Amino acid sequence: MAQPQTDSRFFSSPGRPSRSSAEQFARGLKPIAIAAVIAIAITGILAFWYAPIDADQGMRQKIFFLHVPLAIVTLCGFFAGGVMGMQYLRTRDTAWDLRSYVAIHLSLILGVVVLLTGALWAKTSWGVYWEWKEPTLVSFLIVFLLYAIYQPMRFAIEDPERQAQTAAVYSVVCGAFVPLNFIAVRMSESLIHPRVLTATGGNLPSEMRITFYVALIAATLLWIALWKFELVAKSLSMQLKKLERRLA
Repeated sequence: MAQPQTDSRFFSSPGRPSRSSAEQFARGLKPIAIAAVIAIAITGILAFWYAPIDADQGMRQKIFFLHVPLAIVTLCGFFAGGVMGMQYLRTRDTAWDLRSYVAIHLSLILGVVVLLTGALWAKTSWGVYWEWKEPTLVSFLIVFLLYAIYQPMRFAIEDPERQAQTAAVYSVVCGAFVPLNFIAVRMSESLIHPRVLTATGGNLPSEMRITFYVALIAATLLWIALWKFELVAKSLSMQLKKLERRLA
């Protein structure tokens, strides 16, 4: 009987990054993590004590400073996974394969948070958890579902090299779709979802705009810190598997 396909095969494949790779991935992790914590704390202070309360939505609008920055960072993370996948195809360096894998894996997790916070915000503001006619919502869901296929597709392939190559090609194709999708949404007519990344900052008051930019920096630092942390953890796990095979 065939064994269930999990990412353990990825971790135990021969030729994967070693301890030296883990040390390389760990460089800069501590200061980035500290900066992320500070930025998140500042965002919380600005969101609740500096940014004004929205006249229409009241306090429930504060979820904007979590939902929108995470959505932007998630999409950028998906795109970064495609760029890293392209680097793997160009160099055949397995470290780039691991970087791409972790970038997509992390962005999928944050994507779930984006969908949940978006649904909560929509319910309190619009009275519904989802609006299928809103292009911003539907486009994000499409991108998320495209990348949700990535892991089961990857680990359905037995051969490690073909697994990495197929995953890289898929990440590049999906990565190219992210900016095209963003442009299409910008060109479409928004029904109810606000536009934030505009020349005027989406008509946000200056205090809200400043808080949003700080929140975006905090989300970016958080993504980088978690990405590097997961790279280190997975690299050390691979090294441990190698030692176990040698001792077996």
